[in-house]
Amino acid sequence: MRGLDFTLIPNPRSARGFTLIEILVVVVILGVVIGAVTLAVGAVGGERQLARQAEQVQALFTYACEQAEFSGRDLGISLDAQGFRFSMANRDEWIADKASELRARKWLVGTLATLSRDGQAIAVTDKMPEKPQLVCFSSGELTPFRLELALADGTKHFRIDGQPDGDIRLSAVEARAR
Repeated sequence: MRGLDFTLIPNPRSARGFTLIEILVVVVILGVVIGAVTLAVGAVGGERQLARQAEQVQALFTYACEQAEFSGRDLGISLDAQGFRFSMANRDEWIADKASELRARKWLVGTLATLSRDGQAIAVTDKMPEKPQLVCFSSGELTPFRLELALADGTKHFRIDGQPDGDIRLSAVEARAR
């Protein structure tokens, strides 16, 4: 009798891979995790963009007041729900600046702007006002104001305070402290 050959033949059941259902479950779980991370990072990114926008607004308002003082002409600042613009006093009218650093600017999408002077709310509507709400005077003075910028779903908002002496300060405020 010949010796029996006991070479193991691989069992097709023991060498099986992942089923289609198992792969789909993993793909769905990864999709949910990636979606959650994207939403979390998006909220932080929005606040970061809002912070940059608030810094830019402060810098532009400061620059406008410096230009008013250097040029000897009053500069106005007008705000609406979409953005803001600068204009120069020319006798009885205000002429919008369209080409320089003081050209019109748009708010970030979703930005809510709230303006007040002397504790009184100033309407920030969908239409740009004919006359500016704020003025940088050629004497170096400024219409005192408080401008708050926020995102509807953000936890922080930014406050820009303009002082009569022309000083413009920026501060970050937690939404609960409003």
